[in-house]
Amino acid sequence: QVQLVESGGGLVQAGGSLRLSCAASGSISSINVMAWYRQTPGKQRDLVATLTNGGSTNYADSVKGRFTISRDNAKNTVALQMNSLKPEDTAVYYCNLKNVRAGLWSEEYWGQGTQVTVSS
Repeated sequence: QVQLVESGGGLVQAGGSLRLSCAASGSISSINVMAWYRQTPGKQRDLVATLTNGGSTNYADSVKGRFTISRDNAKNTVALQMNSLKPEDTAVYYCNLKNVRAGLWSEEYWGQGTQVTVSS
């Protein structure tokens, strides 16, 4: 079992910045992918950014150039630096971890979510 604890959400004006953090603990495999997703009411949960423990990143087109995902493998933490925020970035943001075992996707875990609200 893996526990993910997020922090850093809040209210910010358009054009501002926020930094989300997520700390993972528990049964984390040596190869894994950590990610951030976001969800607004009535809509599906969408991928924001992913980062493997090898350093490969992937971003949603809507956040490229504005958001940066980073991680500390030694501490099992992942962060999302969000700059130039827009009202459409308003959502609940979720931390995600997927373990890879024997070359295959294994368990997947979610944080409790943290609200980000961007006012216009």
